[in-house]
Amino acid sequence: MRETEVAEPDRARIRAGDRAAFGELYDRYARAVYNHALRLTGNWAEAEEAMSETFLAAWRTRETVEPEGGSLKPWLLGIATHKAYNANRGLRRRLAFLARSPEPRPVEDFAEETAGRIDDARRLAVVHRALARIGRQDREVLALCVSAGLDYRQAAEALGVPVGTVRSRLSRARARLARLSAEEQGRIGTEPPRAHGEMESEAALAALFLREETR
Repeated sequence: MRETEVAEPDRARIRAGDRAAFGELYDRYARAVYNHALRLTGNWAEAEEAMSETFLAAWRTRETVEPEGGSLKPWLLGIATHKAYNANRGLRRRLAFLARSPEPRPVEDFAEETAGRIDDARRLAVVHRALARIGRQDREVLALCVSAGLDYRQAAEALGVPVGTVRSRLSRARARLARLSAEEQGRIGTEPPRAHGEMESEAALAALFLREETR
């Protein structure tokens, strides 16, 4: 999904705390920030919280924006990366608790949309667990370069690391994800058929990871 068709806000206005400019910034990049946080947290509620905290932090640190430069997207996604990581620490504790809890009893007559949402949530949880196996730094660079569409320079700006580091992390992440794909294919081949809504292949894992959230 493309950024909302709103002009790139003027950096001078952002630095000066122009609320109208921040409104433009939000309109243009809120969805991109949300999607990035969703890929890193694997949880819709956590992604929404990370998005809110990202724009709050952007407002508080607006004077750090350089007067000259291009898109403000790398700056925002860099903030969102840290907010998503903080959200993940609390989420992992809650997921561990839920994993020990019994499965909820089935509820009849769910609306089709609600049932689809549950399937999506299950798929997203599976994807997030799989991607967690490649490590935080590699997952972040995948999310920025592959999913969010930043180039090496922009990703380096977002993460505060050299461009060469982004290149090496991305190469390593792709290699590790390829190995994970092979493992997933082998695991699926030895297990009985899955219930409706569960992942059938690593291709589906990757597709869901790369897909923009459109709800």
